[in-house]
Amino acid sequence: MSSFQRFSRRPYQPRGKFWRINFGIQALTVRLLDEKGKQIGVFNKAEALRRAKEAGLDLVEIAPLAKPPVCKIIDFKKFKYIESKRERESKKKARSVDLKQIMLSPFIGEHDLEIKENRARDFFVKGDRVKFIVRFHGRQLGKKSFGFDLLNKVIAHLQDVATVEREAKFEGPLLTLSLIPVKKRRIDETENKKSNNIQIPLNQNRKTNAKAPEQSPSSLK
Repeated sequence: MSSFQRFSRRPYQPRGKFWRINFGIQALTVRLLDEKGKQIGVFNKAEALRRAKEAGLDLVEIAPLAKPPVCKIIDFKKFKYIESKRERESKKKARSVDLKQIMLSPFIGEHDLEIKENRARDFFVKGDRVKFIVRFHGRQLGKKSFGFDLLNKVIAHLQDVATVEREAKFEGPLLTLSLIPVKKRRIDETENKKSNNIQIPLNQNRKTNAKAPEQSPSSLK
């Protein structure tokens, strides 16, 4: 690509983002950075374009709201690659927290409840919120206390990984409870306390090497 073609092309406008480059830059004065991000100084646009052209690179406006706007001398393809890589990394770090729902019956069996609680525990470890829903049918609404007792049992069983976000309350025939994961530090402290409370049993089969005292000859008759 010739220098004329490089500096005469239109500004790049991807979906959701916009970078002005080369002659598409509107500011008359810019703060200039080199390819490594080191500040060169403040120049008028013509001088900044001349320096970028001599380096065989592009002039990219990276901070349009600054006064003066900040521009960087860099190959635009390389710049787009760096920006896309940063965006992918930021998305990995900023994981969205999901709200999971677990349905319960007011008269659920102990084994089935344990399965539901283990599923919720996995969600809490991943950092998700969990909403427990106890569904009442027909005459079961006459025994609402069973639902509250059930949810109190869930809170007690999961207190090492979760805490109450919203107390249990009825929404029509549904009794709902929202729990959120506790901080990782608190989980680690709980695990440490459990490990410290474990007592190592003494070896009951240990044989003593103590010998019985010998009787003196004078004591023998």
